[in-house]
Order: sequence, then structure tokens, then C-alpha cells
Amino acid sequence: MKKNIGSVDMWIRIILGVVVIALGIFYQSWWGVLGVIPLMTAFMRWCPVYLPFGIRTNKVKE
Repeated sequence: MKKNIGSVDMWIRIILGVVVIALGIFYQSWWGVLGVIPLMTAFMRWCPVYLPFGIRTNKVKE
């Protein structure tokens, strides 16, 4: 599994995940659980949605 998420993309996903979880807690909604998805992809630095499109936001050369 090659990394396909760069550092800016990673930080955007972390912030988005934390915000979604916080809103879920604030509004007492189970939708906040969806915030785990961007957090997982950010910490693994790999996004399965990017694969079919060949998107890579990191600058590492192969």
C-alpha cells in the first residue's frame, strides 16, 4: 500500500474529521461517527478513492 496523501491533504482530513466528530457530539447524532473515516485515511496516508483516478497528493517520486 503506497502512500497517496500529502501533508496538506492529511491536515485537511484531520481537521475535517475532528469537526465532524465534534458536531456529532454537539448535536448528539450518530452522523459524527463518519468523522472517523477522514481521520483513518489521514493517519494511514492512503485513500482508496484516489486509486481508480490515479490521484496522488504527495510529492514522493516512485
